[in-house]
Order: sequence, then C-alpha cells, then structure tokens
Amino acid sequence: MVNKQSGVDIDLGNKCSQIAYDWAKKTFANRPPGSGNPIIDADGGFANIMDFNGVKIGISSDGIGTKIELAERTGIYDTLGFDLVAMVADDLAANGLQTVNLSNILDVDFLDDTIVDKLMQGLHDAADFTRITLTGGEIAELGERIVGYGTDMHFNWGATAIGILPENRQPVDGSGAAKGDAIITLRSRGFRSNGFSLIRRIMKDRFGAEWHTASFDDKNTWGRLLLTPSLIYTPGVVQLLNNNAQVNGIAHITGGGIFDNMARVLKLNGLGARLDNVFPPHKMMLNMQDMGKVTEDKAYRLWNMGNGMMIITPSTDADRAIRILQEADYDCRIAGNVTDGAEITLYSKGKEPQTLHYRYES
Repeated sequence: MVNKQSGVDIDLGNKCSQIAYDWAKKTFANRPPGSGNPIIDADGGFANIMDFNGVKIGISSDGIGTKIELAERTGIYDTLGFDLVAMVADDLAANGLQTVNLSNILDVDFLDDTIVDKLMQGLHDAADFTRITLTGGEIAELGERIVGYGTDMHFNWGATAIGILPENRQPVDGSGAAKGDAIITLRSRGFRSNGFSLIRRIMKDRFGAEWHTASFDDKNTWGRLLLTPSLIYTPGVVQLLNNNAQVNGIAHITGGGIFDNMARVLKLNGLGARLDNVFPPHKMMLNMQDMGKVTEDKAYRLWNMGNGMMIITPSTDADRAIRILQEADYDCRIAGNVTDGAEITLYSKGKEPQTLHYRYES
C-alpha cells in the first residue's frame, strides 16, 4: 500500500524489514544450540530471545522518527524520552520480557547543552516510570548530515534496550493463542511515534509552513497536541505476568497499525481475529483523517487509531486481566476475540465507520 501523500509504502517497508531479518537470521547459526547463547527462534515476534545458559534475554532497537520535528517546532524536549522508551520497552514486553536497561544514541548537527539536558531529563522520567536503568549512550556531532526545523540543535534519537525473561517463564509469542480467546485493547494517548510523515504532510498542506502554531482548540495548538508523549505499556504487562495472568499473545500497535501487528502474533497458529469493540480514535485523529482525506483502511494501517497494545488471554481470565491492568492505571476493555482463519475483521470507528478485512499469509 503506497501512501502518495507522504511517500510511505507500508508493504515496501514490511518487505525491507523482512529482507533485513532474513539476512540477520542467517547469522543465528553462529551461536548454535550448546554454544551458550543460542537464539530462541521467534519468527514474527517483536524481539528475538537468546538463552545464556538458562538466562533468557531479548534485545530491541528503535527510534522516535520524525516526531522529533514536533519538539524542534514547539521547543518542548522533555517528553520525547517517553516515546523512545515506549518504542523499545513495549516491543520487549510484547514477548513477555521485562526491560532492565537501555542505551541510547543521539546524533546531532551541533551541541546545545540545554536541549540535551531536557532530552535526558525526559528519558530519566520515562526510565523511572518503566523501572529500568540507563546504562550507556553516545552523542555524535554529524554537522550538516543532520537537518530539521529552525535554527536550534537538530537531532535523531535511537535506543537499544535489553529485557530478561524471568526464570521458569516461557516467551509470549502467540503460540498459545486459541480460537475463542479474548483480545484486550489498551487505550493510547495519541499517535505515539508512528505515522508522522503523513501527519506532517497533511498539516503543511492545511496550515502552511508554520503549521504547529495553528489552534486545535482553546487550550492547545496542533504542535503541542501532536507531541503528546507515548503511554508506556510495559509496567502493565509486567503486572499481568507477575500476577500469573495467562497471556497467550501481545501485539504492540506501532507501524502497520492493528492489522500488521496483530497478524505477527496470530500467524504462528494461522488464526484470525474479530475486533468489534476497539477504542474509537482520538479527536485529533478524526480531524487528521478529515483534513487529509485519509480512508479508514489507510488510517488503520498507518496509525494506532486509539489502540496502543492488544493482549490475548483466555476468555475465562479476561475480567481478571482487565482488573489488573486498570489497577495499574491503564484504560482497557475487551475488543473482540480470536477466530479461525488467517483474517482479521475490524469494525472501524473513524470518519467513515465500516467493516475492514485483512488477510495475511500464514
């Protein structure tokens, strides 16, 4: 699916990710069983896991992407740390791993110690929320190779996090999912850190070069609202697993939206899903759809549309799982259930509610 408005091709992105993974997978044989840290193969998972003589760890790497431009436009830098931690820690959580530490790389055109201080303050706050340590980092001055909005310091920011699988636990990879299981959805705060190439194009077309200053309502500009930090779901998942809730699969709803990410979890057993009670999109998402004339199908492939993570659990355990998540201050509800067949059916709630169907290759 090519999005001509933003230059984003979701299917090409998936293809390139698969190419990269296929080459990486060829190196798994370098650490075969008995070598001390063989890969636990998790095709389609959100993080592969290695076994170090009984200690199982996973590693996740990601970045914030072009959401960074919102910080450059608004001068608000102390929230991006939540986006950075969410992108890596929640991928680890999606495989049942508890993130323990994070290392980050900050590429800049030139240094501004005040901005760096604000960025690291936000990363510290996000690490405290997630109960992880910041164990390393690198700041690289790359001059004109890094560009952005305005005349202040421009930057790209990425991170690698390590998670551990507690003793006597198996990875959460979707292999335990079965027809009839309940699917719990967790509410997002906003766009999180995905789909901003299209967002920036829509905003520029609608409001011009200084689009971030346009009013959304009496309290917020578009720039401030779009910078809404990602809610980190890792603590909620940790609470579930530490309370021995049965979790059969977890989908972190990032690039590719609900469809691509749910398919990654369901495909191990060739299962599908019927999602008839997802959270509705936030008002800013509906407005963005309207301004950009973004179809329902495209919106649900590019954005989370109000749903940031989905958790599969036996229907008999769903109410207890919801209580645990709510006690951890997450807004959640049953969105639907697991079905037979490699098809996800979603009853959308965007600008033009309709029934969307997505088939994947099992």
